[in-house]
Amino acid sequence: MTNSRIYVCIDLKSFYASVECSARNLDPMKTNLVVADPERSEKTICLAVSPAMKALGVPGRCRVFEIPKNIEYIMAMPRMQLYIDYAADIYAIYLKYISKEDIHVYSIDEVFMDVTDYLPMYQMTAKELGVTIMQDIFEHTGITATCGIGTNLYLAKIALDITAKHVEDHIGILDEESYCTTLWKHRPLTDFWRVGRGIARKLESMGILTMEGIAKANEDSLYRAFGVDAELLIDHAWGREPTLMEDIKAYKPKSNSIGSGQVLGCDCDYENGKLLIKEMADLLSLELVDKGLVTDSITMHISYSKRCEMKSAHGTITMTLTTSSAKQIMAYAIRLYEQIVDRRTPLHRFYLTFNHVVDERYKQYDLFTDPVELEREHRMQKAMLEIKEKYGKNAILKGMNLEEGATTRERNRQIGGHKSGI
Repeated sequence: MTNSRIYVCIDLKSFYASVECSARNLDPMKTNLVVADPERSEKTICLAVSPAMKALGVPGRCRVFEIPKNIEYIMAMPRMQLYIDYAADIYAIYLKYISKEDIHVYSIDEVFMDVTDYLPMYQMTAKELGVTIMQDIFEHTGITATCGIGTNLYLAKIALDITAKHVEDHIGILDEESYCTTLWKHRPLTDFWRVGRGIARKLESMGILTMEGIAKANEDSLYRAFGVDAELLIDHAWGREPTLMEDIKAYKPKSNSIGSGQVLGCDCDYENGKLLIKEMADLLSLELVDKGLVTDSITMHISYSKRCEMKSAHGTITMTLTTSSAKQIMAYAIRLYEQIVDRRTPLHRFYLTFNHVVDERYKQYDLFTDPVELEREHRMQKAMLEIKEKYGKNAILKGMNLEEGATTRERNRQIGGHKSGI
């Protein structure tokens, strides 16, 4: 590789399932194990299946009922806190070799690393360094990793996702020339990073089925079909990626937001939905206080029952103050809910977002707000956070959290919508 930068992308193989096998002193390559909540229906999606299950043809994100009946397997209850602990331990292994300034955590089980300046220091090739890190991970955790190496971030990702799957040592290596030589005719296009089914369908309607097809297509027609996104498609078709690690580290969004969502196990009615929105607004308000932030705008997106064909309810409301007050925020959230949600249709999915989140130094009052009252509530919220930190999230609850249909107590025992295992 002659390019100026060299990137390594490491993925932890079937991470959740491998952690469960490791915790049981089992070999994930030989053990049939599925991470899924047995308390949910057979329609629940498996968070992960072990490599041994994948070798039998079971896809990683299947539903439980889709697993062939002739396969015997262990069903492991999700333990999200355990997976986070393992991921933290593995990140500490990365830091033994690479500075945090040169590491981008892409997901809980995947990282990018700019190794350019480390190779002469270690007197290693990128592959040798990758193998060293992968072996260290396996020796300390029992987790098997795969690796992609590329002359830019995109090629490192493609080397991981496609090339590494077709070589015995599970280490893919690409530069722009080898990418065009080996992968230009690869199908399906959805195997490539950032090419989803919708994009692939639109390309297919244009007669384009491969990356070579994109590279040789008329650029004007691509821009008419995809707008500014065509530039990314064309760059990636040629194996080009201008973004550097330093660009990722320097990126700052123009505006910040925080959000919370939940999908119900069964549909609920209008009044129960209002309770859930109050709970969500309350929890997000506490998160604002915890992080020293305030907001002035709320966006709500609520999907109706799958049995109905109604378009989702969506709306935004701007407050007359910038605050973290649960009392004020809940009042606006309920006002928005009453404006956009149909009273007669069952509800299934909820998402609430606080927009324009800024430091609490920029909080503002309106003419109808008592600053003393708000400060009293703020101190109470701080006290609640201290109690929850010391004794657990369910150590202190509000009356609404005990009502029938409330979900806060259960959600407080979850991480990312799945049981934390603690």
